[in-house]
Amino acid sequence: MDEKAAAITYTHRDTSKAGHDDLNGPGHGRYDTEHDVFGNEDDHQIQYKTMSWQLVAVLMIAEIVSNGMLSLPSSLAVVGIVPGVILIVFLGTFATFTSYLLVQFKLHHPEVHSMGDAGYILFGRIGREVLSLGTIIFAVFATGGQLLAGQIALSVLSDQKLCLLLYTGIFAIPTLVFSLPRTLDRLSWLSVPSVISILVAGIVGMVAAGINPVPNRVIDVAVSSDFTTAFFSITNPVFAYAGHFMFFILISEMRNPQDAMKAAYTLQIFATAFYTVFAIVTYFYIGSTVASPSFSSLPPVWAKATYGIAIPNFLIAGSLYSHTAAKLVFVRFFRRSRHLHEHTLLGWGTWAGLILIMNAAAFVLAVGVPIFNNLIGIAASLFAAWYTYGIAGAFWMHDAYYFHGKMHALKKYWMMTIASMLTIVAGGFICVAGMYVSVKSIVVAFNEGTLAEPFSC
Repeated sequence: MDEKAAAITYTHRDTSKAGHDDLNGPGHGRYDTEHDVFGNEDDHQIQYKTMSWQLVAVLMIAEIVSNGMLSLPSSLAVVGIVPGVILIVFLGTFATFTSYLLVQFKLHHPEVHSMGDAGYILFGRIGREVLSLGTIIFAVFATGGQLLAGQIALSVLSDQKLCLLLYTGIFAIPTLVFSLPRTLDRLSWLSVPSVISILVAGIVGMVAAGINPVPNRVIDVAVSSDFTTAFFSITNPVFAYAGHFMFFILISEMRNPQDAMKAAYTLQIFATAFYTVFAIVTYFYIGSTVASPSFSSLPPVWAKATYGIAIPNFLIAGSLYSHTAAKLVFVRFFRRSRHLHEHTLLGWGTWAGLILIMNAAAFVLAVGVPIFNNLIGIAASLFAAWYTYGIAGAFWMHDAYYFHGKMHALKKYWMMTIASMLTIVAGGFICVAGMYVSVKSIVVAFNEGTLAEPFSC
């Protein structure tokens, strides 16, 4: 047996009971609790595997359906309403398919806690380090993105009476506090008002746009533009679905991981439907001049109302991202040790330190790097494009090859093989094209001198 084949199960070799009996139906086999990330928790002081699929669905929605949706109307303004809507629906369907593949892989490999663990199974030690580091980087950048969303919200609410740096600092404090719970079930209950807030904010925003339509607005069915402009706008809906990097961590804290697809279906149906309606209605009433974020295109009173209602979502989404980055490192440090499941000084001290580091890094990046928004695009292209879309195909092909007859299985299930290969190609295209337009936007900003000073107001 070659080294790669020996490494595919990470902590164990016997995978016959891990749900491999049905290649196309995750969860139909038995889930191998013996090799689960957190093991048997009956006698543990801190228990992680406590969440129902309903709470996981709420967490997923709170994390994914956030400030990213506010850029979707501007995407329609760039490419036109018909191509834009088709893209939003297609990417939602595509994300549902890749969710299915990720859940199936997790059920086949209960020891997988993060993308890093999955990377070890596919690519060995280098894969583990690259995908772990990518998850941490993207989670920290996403936290910084939520801090900037909070900065905008607080600035609008207070009529810009304070320095923007102070708004970001004010918003960073509760984000850090909310990310402190050790288990995701605590955050899941906080995510309930988070989901309600973004849903209500979106509805209020659509009502406000309908009540205050822009006179003589331009609404285009389709728009012709250059590649850079078009793809830069396309990245908005692409990364509005970019939450798959958290899925393994979320599923690991479920009571019944076999129910994970119920949560994923709930997420994708809600997100796709809400994104589509929000983008169409907002663009229809505001037209081609719609801003990103779109709430900023509303009259001042309505802008304050929508941003104020959305603040809980920005807070919890940021907390979820920083929690995810800290949880990956924490489990990596203490997997199978008593510090993971007991109230020890070392365990809590390490956890608090990791939370502080992740939130502090997000804050410093958000206010100290003038090109931070562009760097978010680069991080999303490098990592989220693969985590959300591309790498899922590699997961399916790996398990089909090693557990179902190698090349014979890939030929037998040829439709899934082709779909998985196309998924990998799509992830690669999004990665390369996204990197290109992000780097080009940085060059343009430098040449035009539009970048702010670090730590400026």
